[in-house]
Parts: sequence; C-alpha cells; structure tokens
Amino acid sequence: MLPAVYIIGCGGTIAGRAASQSELIGYQAGEVSIDDLIQSVPQMTDYASIRGEQFCNIDSSSMTEELLLQLARHVQDVADRDDVDGIVITHGTDTMDETAYFLHLTVHTHKPVVLVGAMRPATAISADGPMNLLEAVRLAATPRAGEYGVLQVMNSTICSARFVEKTDTTHVHTFTDGQLGALGFMQDGVPVFYQKPLRRHTYDSRWTCPSEDNLPPVWILYCHIGMTGAIIETAMERGIQGIVLAGMGHGNLPKYLLPDIKEAQLKGLVFVRATRASGGIVSPVPLWPHMIGADNLSPQKARLLLQLALQETSDEEQIQRWFGEY
Repeated sequence: MLPAVYIIGCGGTIAGRAASQSELIGYQAGEVSIDDLIQSVPQMTDYASIRGEQFCNIDSSSMTEELLLQLARHVQDVADRDDVDGIVITHGTDTMDETAYFLHLTVHTHKPVVLVGAMRPATAISADGPMNLLEAVRLAATPRAGEYGVLQVMNSTICSARFVEKTDTTHVHTFTDGQLGALGFMQDGVPVFYQKPLRRHTYDSRWTCPSEDNLPPVWILYCHIGMTGAIIETAMERGIQGIVLAGMGHGNLPKYLLPDIKEAQLKGLVFVRATRASGGIVSPVPLWPHMIGADNLSPQKARLLLQLALQETSDEEQIQRWFGEY
C-alpha cells in the first residue's frame, strides 16, 4: 500500500499565474488552486496516495499571525490522523522560513512535514513548481524524514526549518541552510541525508500552538547608522512585549541607545540581539546586560521563538537557555 500524503495549499508563486509564459516577476501569486496543482503532476500518484485541500491561496508576504496560528493548529490536526503518513504544504517563498520554523517549534509529530514552493509561476516556461512538488511528496512519503523535524525542499535541496533562509530575490536556487549546509538532497527522487539537526523540534518541543489567534507582540528593529531610540519609545507606547534588534556584526548596537534600552527593560520589555549579517552566532555579552543572544537565528526566526517564550516568562536567563536549545 502506498503511503498517504496530505497536501495543504497555501498559495504562493507555485500557484502563481502570469500574462505570458516568459513573465517571471509581474505575476499574481495564489491564483492556481491546489486541485489544479495536484492534477498538473499526475506522477505523484506513483509514489503516494494523494489528498489535498485549499487552506488559503495568498502571496506569502500577506501571511498574518492569525493565519499562521490557524495553519499550525490545522497541521497538528492532520498529523494526528491515522490515515495520513506525511504532509506537504505548498507555500509562498517570501515567508516560508518563518512558517516552517513556527511549525518546527509547535507541531508535535514524528511524521514528515515538508514545505515546498517555487520561484517561477505555474504559467512560466520551465516552471520549477511541478518538480518541486513531486519531490516534496516523495520526501513526505519517506517515514524517516520525520526524524528531522519540519523540512523544506526546493531545487532538489533538503533544508531544515531551523536553518533555512531565502538568499536570492528571484533565482531558482534561493533556499539554503547557510553556513551549516543542506541536510541532504533529492537524488533521482530519493532523499539522501547527510546530517541531522541537534536542536529540539516537533515531537521534542516544549511548545504547542496556542489556541488563541495571537501571540505576545514582538517587533524587529533594524539597526543602522544614525538610528535613534524613538522607535523603542514607540514600542513601549504600543504595548510591545519584546524587541529583536537586528544588530551590526555580532549583534552590536549604537552605544548611545543604552539609556533607552535600560528604560524599556525596567518597564518589562525583553530584548534579543540578532544580526543583520547573513551568518554567525550572536552571544550574550556584558556590554549589553540582560539582553538575550539570538544564537544563529535570523531576526525573523528569533522573533517567533521569543513570542513563544513570552507566553511563559519574561526571565531573560530562562529565555536564553531556550535560545540555546531550539
């Protein structure tokens, strides 16, 4: 009996439609239904029993926190079903890294969960979506793929939700695991793994998806020459509970911001130092007391982890430990 793979459609470029086959940028994402995408790749049924549903059909740059939480709960419900062996989520590439990491932290399952998208719309000459979708299904149909947490596969490259980043605005080979390298590759449709994530995820995570449609509010502030503390003051006025600072180099910040940061900390704001650089670890340092180091998480992933942490505590030592575990 073939494994049962359930495809959840969320739109994106893989479901995009353009006015001509040569148009690769001026297209509308989220125009093709998941049923049509499934029908366009009949070869999937050679490897799995396929069912699908349209969860949403959007450009992923329009993904909301409410929709993300609803998706996580739905993925958990599908993963809990006895008649499902693996899950594929078609998704836009702009926020795929965030959705993948949130599911990595909140969905408890040993079953494969695979996100997939495309960099060329479905109407393009040599569209990458069909092969990406076929390989995602074959990956999700491989039981041991569930040991690695939530995965992302495009261009035959298997990435971990923990490390994956979009590195190019338009090129087909845009997703990588950065300095750590890919988990593996799809070789003639068969997953070949070379390494395994050591950080906690999915079945070993302390978090589940909240039942509410919101998380503690956290902002990301991008550090730059000439920035002022005005935005920190605005964050306090808006009731923001945490701030991730995309700092320079090793999460460095203008030293003249320290009084503003200390004032905000006294009022309960939790700060995480990340980096605007494309790689490297940000560690806690005495120069910036009571600020959490983001490890090697991108600012946007650090924000998600901080939001989950703030549901339980604002203690920076405990949150720092979680940043070292996840």
